[in-house]
Amino acid sequence: MAETRVGVVGAGIVGLAIARRLTLERPGLEVTVLDKEDRVAAHQTGHNSGVAHAGLYYAPGSLKATLCRRGIGMLKEFCTDRNLPYEECGKLVVARDASETAALEEIERRAAANGVPGLRRLTGGELTGIEPHAAGVAALHSPTTAIVDFPAVARAFAADVAAGGGEVRLGFEVVRIGRAGDRVTVASPHEELTFDRLVVCAGLQSDRVARLAGDSPAPAIVPFRGEYHRLVPSRTELVRGLIYPVPDPRYPFLGVHFTRRVDGGVDIGPNAVLALAREGYRRRDVRPADLWEAARWPGFRRLARRHWRTGARELYGSAVKRAFVAEARRFVPELTTADVVPAPAGVRAQAVDPDGSLVDDFRIGRLGPITTIRNAPSPAATSSLAIAEHIVDRLL
Repeated sequence: MAETRVGVVGAGIVGLAIARRLTLERPGLEVTVLDKEDRVAAHQTGHNSGVAHAGLYYAPGSLKATLCRRGIGMLKEFCTDRNLPYEECGKLVVARDASETAALEEIERRAAANGVPGLRRLTGGELTGIEPHAAGVAALHSPTTAIVDFPAVARAFAADVAAGGGEVRLGFEVVRIGRAGDRVTVASPHEELTFDRLVVCAGLQSDRVARLAGDSPAPAIVPFRGEYHRLVPSRTELVRGLIYPVPDPRYPFLGVHFTRRVDGGVDIGPNAVLALAREGYRRRDVRPADLWEAARWPGFRRLARRHWRTGARELYGSAVKRAFVAEARRFVPELTTADVVPAPAGVRAQAVDPDGSLVDDFRIGRLGPITTIRNAPSPAATSSLAIAEHIVDRLL
């Protein structure tokens, strides 16, 4: 490519992966990553579950399915090369009763179509051979689903960007994006930079930054906070790997599940409740401007009318520890309220279309020299290296 200056807005794992690939694959480019925070991986990357997904749920042929399957192999190789944690602890998707077995079969069909290796269908008696304390009538076992330290991966990506001659500019809040012929100008309150190409992958702020670049209002980001509990250290033996429910196909969230972490801890959650701020990790984090923006979005109003009962149930379950544990106990009956303590929350940048539809696939757009990534929740971290390959090789 003739261009020499490329800007990337967003120092999460996807933005850093894109910048890394640019510096490694296109020598001579001037690559600059811009982020308003004082550290990389400050938001979704630094608050996620740490699961490297094998590709069980995603529609065959979708970008999520294709890039997740490609990305998990690239991620495993990267972590191995860098001596970063990568543990294939495996995942059980558990049907709690006969009413969920048909949905479990659909997950198995999708996973097989996506090429997920090593899948095994288990009876209720067999699943205890994988997770002795779990209960259900059937399960699907994915032995290659793994756990990772994604913030450490992001820091390694940033180090590669610097080693390749690129720059990660922290504390640079993008407030204006302009076009001047074939050039793109990006301004903070104190400085303006000029690029030949720009990639916008700003996570929780991705729709706002995309609109600054001239992209359409849709889809808009609606932030959902996922609240977790954590097993006390003396009870982590209850869970060996990952235990997930059969998800409700009408809803994009996977429901309360058990996640082993690379540090040996086990988290339970998340639920999914509307965050009262785009970056609101605590219940007391309230930003009226963010709430007003969400309330004005037609898609959110339609979404709320459609799913208010589910949302109320999620909110109640998070507010009352006993209700949260009762849901989790359906998978691990030995669990008690004394076994769990609160854990840090995350916020998912869920894109919503004007008709109230939750955007399911990655949403990537092109505006001349500007590429926008408008929807990249899970499995974006797993897929980050493959997303970077897709963006750099096909769109730039």
